[in-house]
Amino acid sequence: MTTIAMVEDEVELRSAVRDLLVRYGFVVLEGSTIAEARVLAVSADLMLLDLGLPDGDGLSLCAELAASVPLIVLSARGDESDRVAALELGADDYLAKPFYPRELVARCHAVLRRHQRTDARRSVTIGDLVVDLDGFRVTRGGDVIVLTTKEIELMVCLAEHVGRPVRRNDLAERVWGTSLGFVNRSLDVHMSSLRHKLGDRPGGDRYIDTVHGVGYRLQT
Repeated sequence: MTTIAMVEDEVELRSAVRDLLVRYGFVVLEGSTIAEARVLAVSADLMLLDLGLPDGDGLSLCAELAASVPLIVLSARGDESDRVAALELGADDYLAKPFYPRELVARCHAVLRRHQRTDARRSVTIGDLVVDLDGFRVTRGGDVIVLTTKEIELMVCLAEHVGRPVRRNDLAERVWGTSLGFVNRSLDVHMSSLRHKLGDRPGGDRYIDTVHGVGYRLQT
């Protein structure tokens, strides 16, 4: 069964979300602090994270958690700046309070689908760069390249279409589950960071090209 960690310090809301998720067949772990979030991330398939926690700002935890577990931010802070900051730090989704229960469940399913693993591992190899499509892992020369969840998803999407351009809007829909207009800048920021971490090919060229007016392409 799928395990979701709910990190929220409002007891009534946490209990209501727990009961909702249990009705839909999830196993729910509960926490109310940043310290507990770090512990729960090890055992969870997905984390729901509130930003206003008693021992600190959950936003500061997004990048750390997103590297190890799919993450949906739940917050009463609905400002665009908070939403963009959370997405840029690696959160998979952002849902402002109050929210509709069925929408939360739908978003959980959507994020989990994007992170599904399979036993039959597929991979794409470009020189010494290897993209594990199902294990969501990228290595170069045998060394693991540490990427955020969003960077890995971008890399996998590009690798699935290696040698062919992928439209910006398609990347937004695949990785963020929304239209390009909401994540246009965030896409550029994540792609720039991904290119930096991949480094250059042996010949000095980038692994990822910009196809002007279209999107991006992973070179063969």
